[in-house]
Amino acid sequence: MHIRTGFTISFDTTGPTPMHLLLNVRPERHGDLITPEVITFDPPVPAQQHVDAFGNVSTRIMAPGGRITMAADFTIADTGLADTVAPEARQIPVQDLPDDVLMFLLGSRYCDTDKLSQTAWSLFGTTPEGWARVQAIVDYTHERLRFDYQRADATRTAHDGFMQREGVCRDFAHLAITLCRCMNIPARYATGYLGDIGVPKDPAPMDFSAWFEVFLEGPEGPRWYTFDARHNRPRIGRIVMARGRDA
Repeated sequence: MHIRTGFTISFDTTGPTPMHLLLNVRPERHGDLITPEVITFDPPVPAQQHVDAFGNVSTRIMAPGGRITMAADFTIADTGLADTVAPEARQIPVQDLPDDVLMFLLGSRYCDTDKLSQTAWSLFGTTPEGWARVQAIVDYTHERLRFDYQRADATRTAHDGFMQREGVCRDFAHLAITLCRCMNIPARYATGYLGDIGVPKDPAPMDFSAWFEVFLEGPEGPRWYTFDARHNRPRIGRIVMARGRDA
């Protein structure tokens, strides 16, 4: 399957502003690019790229002040397969987790585990460990929050979303990630492109989407699995742009 994707974003700044952008697909997908993925800037500005600590491609620019528009338009190959479902995947004891996974058990800027730990254990302490527990958390988050594109809030934490019971896709991801971490399940944030492939067209304006991944022991060994608390169903055509501890 070939997917055409891209974006156009404009920012208004009051003066010269350094910007740090995560707008490229992850390096793991570079081999799938059918056409070059090039970010253009209007007005043109010099851009430098590097790979950050989480393995994301980061682009640095100095916006000159006023309006700057950035855009990309490219085609990428995809398997056309839906997200993997592995009900038999088991939870890995903390003491057996790889060192580089441990950071995804900790609280972070938007994933305030200290405020939700007691709630998580009261809700999910008796659920079966592993895939079933993660799915229970996804089901709960999907029902707990009401999606409202007009209620986006860049400062909303997982606990805020839990209390306010509303948000956008990043809030669904943050709450589910936090509940997983409270239950000692490593969980990380993911963002990227998610089109309407194989599902009814989403009435919300198209935007980058957010979901999350958990680290479990599957039939082929330990790996990260994709979950989506906003949509709560396997989807086709996810193109990851960035991963991290939260948004």
